[in-house]
Amino acid sequence: MHAINAGLIDQKRYAGTLSLFFLFFLATIAITPLIGSTKIDLGRALSSDLAFSDNVDANILFLARVPRIILAALSGAALAVAGAVFQSLLRNDLAAPFTLGVSSGAALGAVIAMSLGLSYTVAGIPTVPIAAFLGALGAITLVFSLARTRTGEFPTSVLLLAGVTANFFFAAMVMLIHYLSDFTQSFRIVRWLMGGLDITSYQTLLSITPMILIGFVILMFISRDLNIISTGIQSAMSRGVEVIKIQKIGFIMASLLTGTVVAMSGPIGFVGLIVPHIVRLMVGPDLRILFPASMFFGASFLILCDTLARIIIAPTEIPVGIITAMLGGPFFVWLLKRPKN
Repeated sequence: MHAINAGLIDQKRYAGTLSLFFLFFLATIAITPLIGSTKIDLGRALSSDLAFSDNVDANILFLARVPRIILAALSGAALAVAGAVFQSLLRNDLAAPFTLGVSSGAALGAVIAMSLGLSYTVAGIPTVPIAAFLGALGAITLVFSLARTRTGEFPTSVLLLAGVTANFFFAAMVMLIHYLSDFTQSFRIVRWLMGGLDITSYQTLLSITPMILIGFVILMFISRDLNIISTGIQSAMSRGVEVIKIQKIGFIMASLLTGTVVAMSGPIGFVGLIVPHIVRLMVGPDLRILFPASMFFGASFLILCDTLARIIIAPTEIPVGIITAMLGGPFFVWLLKRPKN
C-alpha cells in the first residue's frame, strides 16, 4: 500500500486533477449521444419546427440514447466508487463491488421474479429490478450477519469468507432455477445475467439517482477516516477514528451502490476492478481525490463501453457486460503479473 497523507489536501492539485477527469466526462457525454447505428441530425433533433412525436431524430436522441447514457454514467460511477471502497477497506487489489455477494443476491432476486412471470410495476419500476434490489439487500444483510462477531466487529477475513459463501449459495440457486425454467424464461435469465443498459427510462433514472448521490456524499464525508483506516486499524484507533463504525458505513454504502446498479442494469463486471486501479495510478491512493476521480472516470468508461456495444456489430447490440468482461480479463491478468512494489 502507498503512504497516504490523511491531513491537509493540496487544493490546487485536487482542483486540477478533478478538472481533467470532469472535462473528459463532459467530452464523453457530449459526443456519444451522436454515435449509433442510426445517424441523427443534431440540429433537426433540437429543432422546434416539428412536433416531438413527428421528430424521429429527437425521439432517438432523447428517448433512446440520452437516458441510456445517463444510466451508464450513474452505473459506472457507482461501481467505480464501490470498487475503490472495497479495495481500500479489504486492503486487497483484487477486491471488487461483487466481492461480498451483492451481485449474486441481486441475480437471485431477479431470476425468481422472471421465473414466476411477475410483470407488475411499482412507481413505474418493473418487478425484476425491484426483486433484484431486494435480493441485493438480502445478500448484504446475510453477509454482515454471518461476519458479525459478539463485539459487533466485522473482521476482514470473516467478511470475505462470508461473501464467498453467499456467492456460491446464491449462484447455485440461480443455476437451479435456470435449469427448471422453460425456454423463454431461460433466455430472459441469461440475457439479464449478461448485464445491459438497453432498457431504461427517465422514471428509472429518477428512482435510482437519489440513492446513488446519497451514497457518494456519505462516502466522501468519511473519506478522510477511510484513508487513516487503510494505513492500519491500530494506527487509526490510536488517532481517534471510530474504526468499526466507519467500516460499517463504508461497506454498507458501497454494497447499496452496487445493489442499486445491479438491480437496474444487471451484473456488469470488472468496472469496479479496472477503474479504481487506473485512477489510482494517476492520482495516488488518497480517497479524497480517488473517489470523485473514479466517479467521473467510471462514468466515462462505462459510457464508452456501452457505445462500443451499440456499434461494434450494428445494427445488432451486444450486452455491455460482455465488453467490460473482454476488457477486464486481460486487465486482471496484468494485475496478477505486474511487479509488486
